[in-house]
Amino acid sequence: MNFDLSAEQQMIKQTIREFAEEVVAPGAIERDRTKQFPLDIFKKLAELGMMGLPFPEKYGGGGSDTISFAIVTEELSRVCASTGITYSAHISLGGAPIYLFGTEEQKQKYLTPICKGESFGAFGLTEPNAGSDAGGTKTSARQIGDHFLINGNKCFITNASYAKFIALTAVTGETDGKKEISAVIVPTDAEGFTVIDQYEKMGLHSSNTTELVIEDVRVPVDNLLGRRGEGFKQFLVTLDGGRIGIGAMAVGIAQGAFERALAYSKDRKQFGRPISSFQAIQFKLADMAMKIELARNMVYKAAWLKDQGRPFSKEAAICKLYASEICMEITSQAVQIHGGYGYMKEYHVERMMRDAKLLEIGEGTSEVQRMVISRLIGC
Repeated sequence: MNFDLSAEQQMIKQTIREFAEEVVAPGAIERDRTKQFPLDIFKKLAELGMMGLPFPEKYGGGGSDTISFAIVTEELSRVCASTGITYSAHISLGGAPIYLFGTEEQKQKYLTPICKGESFGAFGLTEPNAGSDAGGTKTSARQIGDHFLINGNKCFITNASYAKFIALTAVTGETDGKKEISAVIVPTDAEGFTVIDQYEKMGLHSSNTTELVIEDVRVPVDNLLGRRGEGFKQFLVTLDGGRIGIGAMAVGIAQGAFERALAYSKDRKQFGRPISSFQAIQFKLADMAMKIELARNMVYKAAWLKDQGRPFSKEAAICKLYASEICMEITSQAVQIHGGYGYMKEYHVERMMRDAKLLEIGEGTSEVQRMVISRLIGC
């Protein structure tokens, strides 16, 4: 058992750490305030070859692995979670289903621009009445000759304003009262396709979260992603990979909050000495460090299993559940250690706490993760 990163993974970690510190971190507070999407940052990430990192080079990707993807997501999230979730969704929700289920022609046409950063990746699953119960999908794709006619709504879709196309789930038929759900690739500039960016969110302000309105949108039947009727299976596989990204995000936010709390505790003096010398603060910081280490190891294990082509659904659910919950706890404690200053935006940790909450909800709530784990352990 070897816990060392490979030489390539170490290089990626060093490169993205420097990039995050020098390019991403300086504007994080201002982007949170203005809700400005970090488009320039992602142009630079494309120049670094990061936008298609785990995908094959023949599609413009980096030919790397899931662990490297997790490293990049963690390092970006450590300084700006909005940048981290944009990257994670771009890869794990946007690019992955096309790579996993697309034909060679679809990969060349749709995966390549994602890998090159010419389009952001996005995935249309959630609906107003289909969140945890994704089987409640109402968006329909009715086949008429050689086209699908698509109607419906999607909500809470990441990156859609900057995506040239989206793979989305839709009902393509019904057998014995059971919905046939398929995945279809839809251009965002198609007539009748509207992206609405009007959500007022608790956190992750500079990420792009949208509603999709789909009215009589026509796409060729050739835009079917994978086999007809297997959309439900496909998005379950997609979500498994996405949970590794959420776990990595959680580790990154928690790491950033811990580092700021540790530095503050050494500078802040009360009763004539740094608060880091008080056992109450030391124990908080010790618990933070321990839980971050455990969460990171679980994220890496899930990523490693995925890279080995082995089952990883249970480990992905565990890493997502544990990392997101300790992230919420650690960011809250970071605010507590800062005292009144922790409530102020200039100290970063209040933003991290707001951003952390989404991780207990997105890609399957904590309650859903416990359902997944209990099923996979044989309950």
